[in-house]
Amino acid sequence: MKALLIIDMQKGSFTPETPRYDSEGVIKRINQIATKFRTENLPIIYIQHDGTRHNEFVAGTHDWEILDDLHQVPSDVFINKYANDCFYRSKLQLTLDQLNADHLFICGCATDFCVESTIQSALTKDYNITIISDAHTTGKRPHLSAQKIVEHYNWV
Repeated sequence: MKALLIIDMQKGSFTPETPRYDSEGVIKRINQIATKFRTENLPIIYIQHDGTRHNEFVAGTHDWEILDDLHQVPSDVFINKYANDCFYRSKLQLTLDQLNADHLFICGCATDFCVESTIQSALTKDYNITIISDAHTTGKRPHLSAQKIVEHYNWV
């Protein structure tokens, strides 16, 4: 069973102070793949960073909410995460087990942090992985542009 993981596409990560590479294009591509998954009755899992203990991305606040431009439906699953790795101390593994999911399609923010950490963790758990090219984004880093980071991870 396939499952789509949409990681950290939250309002607090997409602000004028934290610009993300190709945000509009990434959102469009995520919506397209989500529509395909819904057409095939495959699960979509939105993963939201809950940084309550650091007083960031507090559950229920504006910053914690999913971006308005991402299409959500009542059948979508929502899971809080507490570290870069979406599996770490979250309900993701339990949810995937309940769904009998063994092939994860992964997209979201940030390519070089939460997306990458989750990919590495999923590989050690023997999931089949598909990373959706150009459906992940990040911000500029001190020594590398966001575009180059996305380009590199598309290659990897």
